[in-house]
Amino acid sequence: MKRTSFSENQDLKRPKLEEEDSMMTDQEQTEKKEQFFAPVGEAAQDIDNENSNDFNDEGIRQTGAADAEGHPVQEIKSLCMNCHDEGVTRLLLTSIPYFREVIIVSFECEHCGFKNSEIQPASNIQEKGSKYILKIESKEDFNRQIVKSETASSKFVELDIEIPPKRGQLTNIEGLLSEMIDDLKSDQPERKKIDEATYEKIEQFINKVQSTLNAEEGTLPLTFELDDPAGNSWIEFIPNEASHKWSHVEYIRSDEQNVQIGLITPDQLQEIRLKKAEELAEKDRNPTSTGFISDQTDIENFENEVQTFSATCPTCYAPCETHMKVVNIPHFKDVIIMSTVCDKCGYKSNEVKTGGAIPEKGRRIILKVDDPEDLARDILKSETCGLSIPELNLELNPGTLGGRFTTIEGLLTQVYEELHSRVFTQTSDSMDEESKTRWSGFFENLQSAIDGKKKFTVKMEDPLAGSYIQNVYAPDDDPNMTFEDFERTFQQNEDLGLNDMDA
Repeated sequence: MKRTSFSENQDLKRPKLEEEDSMMTDQEQTEKKEQFFAPVGEAAQDIDNENSNDFNDEGIRQTGAADAEGHPVQEIKSLCMNCHDEGVTRLLLTSIPYFREVIIVSFECEHCGFKNSEIQPASNIQEKGSKYILKIESKEDFNRQIVKSETASSKFVELDIEIPPKRGQLTNIEGLLSEMIDDLKSDQPERKKIDEATYEKIEQFINKVQSTLNAEEGTLPLTFELDDPAGNSWIEFIPNEASHKWSHVEYIRSDEQNVQIGLITPDQLQEIRLKKAEELAEKDRNPTSTGFISDQTDIENFENEVQTFSATCPTCYAPCETHMKVVNIPHFKDVIIMSTVCDKCGYKSNEVKTGGAIPEKGRRIILKVDDPEDLARDILKSETCGLSIPELNLELNPGTLGGRFTTIEGLLTQVYEELHSRVFTQTSDSMDEESKTRWSGFFENLQSAIDGKKKFTVKMEDPLAGSYIQNVYAPDDDPNMTFEDFERTFQQNEDLGLNDMDA
């Protein structure tokens, strides 16, 4: 069997398809994409209804996926790694609601009965890593769908279980735990003969996990964490649920994580570390050097000029420039606005960070927006700040949207565009009528608030007190805005890395 024929066949078609794509409008390209990446339920139904042809001489069964207007399923004859006979691999290109496109790969051998399946992301590695946290509070929560890519690790905190990165999976939380139990049980008979003490401990652990799956008294709540440096994993989100149950935070990958997901090689990591060490050594030899590129004198005027310094793109590691400007917000503090653009890969990043020392307490800010003019107020939302608007049923967890310095209207508009384009538009076809009605009502209320037709309350909570809403009555107190300082919890200090600093 000619194993390269499938890729060669695709290469012959690629120039023609690329030429067709370049002549399409955005709407036509979106429609074409939806033909390949249909919602998972629709794609599964299409597979059941279709009448597949026989395999051709090259070992490919054409189900329509190979042509420009085809079906998202393709079957390929493949070597079984269990019995070394011939099996069948099926590829399904589909989309998962509230997430993105994926490729589901399933293998089955009719000779020995071996089966295997995995999931692969159909999108690029994301600009940042992603971490999801879900509070499991009832037996129904174990049915939450999850996408666990091959670079993701998962953790059940209270059970002290951590599952390292392995093959990609499309499953639910119950399936993840059940698979782990099955793996442990498979070796128990032999383990009992060799080491009965270890057998008993593992048996107790299996019973504990099984009790948790049955939601027995005292086993819940349970915290489930899914951490993927590639940003291509996901936990199912249910609209309008309690804010403490589901959270999503994006973060900048470390150099070690970039090696883990294959963005750089270990040798490149070593070169980066050597370069950093040389820069630090140079700084020690010349402590007056700031590293900034400026045509000013040796005394830099940080308040009035944009500083530019050399950096490395976190995505492709090409040299790029980062621009930084210190801005003083009246009646608040200095903030640092940073912007990075990579000309090689197109990576863009805009961040706002607060300056000064870490305050002893966090701060809550509550603003009653009862006049359309309030929408023009400046607002600074730091990365550590959570924001909620009860009247709109809107809650942004810390880390969502990153650091932003804009107006209240600008922030609401950005939330509207992000949710409408990435969630509602892409998944509305797979929603039931109740979900569509709920989302439509949410967007109507949000648009009314943006248009100044609805009164609402903005609540911000920042453990580092680095967020701000403009006081239009300054220096007098604002009658519509209140402040409350609070003591950070131990967990908040732990998440911010302050406990180690104190130690």
